[in-house]
Amino acid sequence: MPSMTAPLAGVTILDLTHVLAGPYASHTLADLGAKVIKVERPILGDDTRAFPPMKGGKSAYFATLNSGKSSIALDLKDSEDRGIFDAILDRSDVLLENYRPGVMERLGYGWDALHTRLPRLIYGAVSGYGHTGPDAALPAYDMVVQARGGVMAITGAEGGPPVRVGASIGDIVAGMFLAQGVLAALYAREKSGFGAKVDISMLDGQLAIQEHAIAITAATGIPPHATGARHPTITPFSTYAASDGQVVIAAGNDAMFVHLCKVLALPIAADDPRFASNPARCAHHAELAQVLETRLKTNTAAYWVVVLTEAGLPSALVADMGAVLRDRQLLARQMVLPIAGDEGFLAAGNPIKLSTLPEITARPAAPDLDGDRAEILRWLGR
Repeated sequence: MPSMTAPLAGVTILDLTHVLAGPYASHTLADLGAKVIKVERPILGDDTRAFPPMKGGKSAYFATLNSGKSSIALDLKDSEDRGIFDAILDRSDVLLENYRPGVMERLGYGWDALHTRLPRLIYGAVSGYGHTGPDAALPAYDMVVQARGGVMAITGAEGGPPVRVGASIGDIVAGMFLAQGVLAALYAREKSGFGAKVDISMLDGQLAIQEHAIAITAATGIPPHATGARHPTITPFSTYAASDGQVVIAAGNDAMFVHLCKVLALPIAADDPRFASNPARCAHHAELAQVLETRLKTNTAAYWVVVLTEAGLPSALVADMGAVLRDRQLLARQMVLPIAGDEGFLAAGNPIKLSTLPEITARPAAPDLDGDRAEILRWLGR
């Protein structure tokens, strides 16, 4: 059997990223065993150190994204700090940055210069619009790319205003793609001996996750609109009203729909030509919702989730985060972890489960600003 060794053990990442997209990527790579050295600006550090909620003078937001990383504060316009940065760079496998295009070049650390100097170095960059194209220099935030990338147009109540997705998927998706790109570049380097530039655009990421919107628009010429919780091309696949709240029902094919009707004691619905196929059900989704909800309102949402789950039908309550953090399945898979320290912070566990990767039961503390300077300097032999 393979030994229980983290796959990225021995990989050093020099992380200049801040806020969310880049730190999410380095967080993922740290979970896989990489050593992450977070370079922060002196005095203030990462902006998220000041993000509420605060407890014990520390940010819960910062702690969840930066646990287990090392921190050193460096001013890259200061000659002495540049010397330290260069020494770390010489011992790093990956550099990550999320500045606007051109910033690293002005500092003397752009891809071309670094690739010439350190041909094995992998350079990972994430920005709003990427490093190429007519709008590469424009600023962007999560909500901006959700809007421009089409996500907000299909999110929200039908007929209502566009809505930002609750999670910061503009940043998070970009961070996930950055981590994937770095892993691919590390693998390629094993064969070629050379590093690569990984150029991730937040806007690109928003397009890449919209499989049904692209398909619908390309095939019909009509862009989809917001449909609330309802899936635009699968029915029933939405939230439905029970006597005391909403229950999610996802019957993804005709056989599941017939089974659903049997479980709900609605044989007439299964035989109704309006509901005989998925395209027909999509065309008559409102009528089907009325039929289902007439039955569902005879009992509670929790009752129906039990009934449907026991029948093998995908179903769930709409849980808030308080309930999610108590979910027995997530707890069993070590997905809700305490962060070391006295603050009582919680964080998500590592969702990448590898048979060769030791499972963690708690996350180490997030670093204090410049808190690892002495250790890093010893590692550099200074």
